[in-house]
Amino acid sequence: MQATVTWDHGLTFSGSADTGFTVPLGAERSVGGDEDGFRPLELMLISLAGCTAMDVISILTKKRQDVTGFNVQVDAERAEEHPRVFTAITVVYTVRGRNIDPVAVERAIDLSETRYCPAQAMLVQAVPIRHTFRIEEEA
Repeated sequence: MQATVTWDHGLTFSGSADTGFTVPLGAERSVGGDEDGFRPLELMLISLAGCTAMDVISILTKKRQDVTGFNVQVDAERAEEHPRVFTAITVVYTVRGRNIDPVAVERAIDLSETRYCPAQAMLVQAVPIRHTFRIEEEA
């Protein structure tokens, strides 16, 4: 696996990887950026959310759960001083559907956390990650 970041101007870059897709990278105006792309740490959170979301929805589908909507929100706290690392992360799963089994959701999250999600396995070595979920019943 390989990723490349190419400078455009100022603090504006374009990132790409083996898949060929690109993502804009930028910085806040307060540090000299143009507010024209993702911040690198935002992408770390998106990576974590995407990794665990793919695991959990795959497992819930295999468990024949009637999921009609699903999202994963990741909230991170950061240190006040540079390098402003993450100090705590909370992952919130929202599962919408019919007769969703909370035990199945909890098990799917546990499997993602402990077995399948490499983004989570890497980040948890540096910062505590807490998981919560809610189920929204659909008529």
